[in-house]
Amino acid sequence: MALAKRIAVTVPAGPNIEDTVKRIQWAEANGIPDAWFSDSGAPDSLTQIAAIAHHTTNIRIGVAVTPVYTRSPSVLAASANVIGQVLPGRFIMGLGSSSQTIMGKFNGIPLEKPLTRVKETAQLVRTMLKGEKTGFNGVTLTSNGYRQAPLDNPPPIYLAALRENMIEMAAEVGDGVIFNLWPKGALPKMMDHVRIGAERAGKNPEDIEIVNRAMVLCTDDKAYGRSLFRAAFAPYFATPVYNKFLAWAGYTEAANTITEGWAAKDREKTGGALTDELIDEIAIIGTQDEIQARIQSDADGGVHTHIIAPLAATKEDLDRTFEAFTSKNFQFS
Repeated sequence: MALAKRIAVTVPAGPNIEDTVKRIQWAEANGIPDAWFSDSGAPDSLTQIAAIAHHTTNIRIGVAVTPVYTRSPSVLAASANVIGQVLPGRFIMGLGSSSQTIMGKFNGIPLEKPLTRVKETAQLVRTMLKGEKTGFNGVTLTSNGYRQAPLDNPPPIYLAALRENMIEMAAEVGDGVIFNLWPKGALPKMMDHVRIGAERAGKNPEDIEIVNRAMVLCTDDKAYGRSLFRAAFAPYFATPVYNKFLAWAGYTEAANTITEGWAAKDREKTGGALTDELIDEIAIIGTQDEIQARIQSDADGGVHTHIIAPLAATKEDLDRTFEAFTSKNFQFS
């Protein structure tokens, strides 16, 4: 059976947990089936999911994504065990390598062997969630003799991926694949590598859920939206992970200019490399009809779950963007 196409709100809704509860309850009341957390700092997402679970009734909650370097596999599995109990059948554990900025600069942890670390973490966490005793001696991780109480229905594990090797591994090892910040022309190539990884593991590629965090703004002023994106994401594409991905996606000149501008602390050069045309490839900015059409196009290209992450400078921006994807305003064709 084909996987469902789903809309999700992005959370947390700010530093106060009550605001996140309100957003999730609003989503449930308006026919939005998912809420997906980011995880880059306070308030801690896994703790927050456990804390707010009793305020929800039917929404599926995921995290895109928890970095594999800041928690050991046993800690991740223990956290997922709790959340799996308070949200039975409604929680997805998303794991990823994060970026050099978050790991190296914020946490002082080297981003070493990211593909192997993500793969081994996923393998260990899955073993632990089943209640099996560990006997694992990998390249980046070891665990021997650890066992926790099993769950009858362990949460699925989705893995974040950008370029070909990580995408293939994510489809091979994970239950789903999480994308972020891709130019729309790159989606067919990314989906090809999902197929390769899935088939390597003997899976049907159509059974691999594809989740995407989409940067969206419902607006009549595209120049305004592009300026918001340029300010927020030029630094993202200066990090090696996203810079290499941008080049891999076919934008080598823009990637090189961003690297040069960032090294020279030239904000104008760095941001200017994100031209209006390139921003329109990556971000989803426009009227309600235009942004709905782009989400439908992404769904037609293979994306199942679309996390609507508003490029919002004001509450009006945010509300208008989310409102465009309530069940009364949008249905997948």
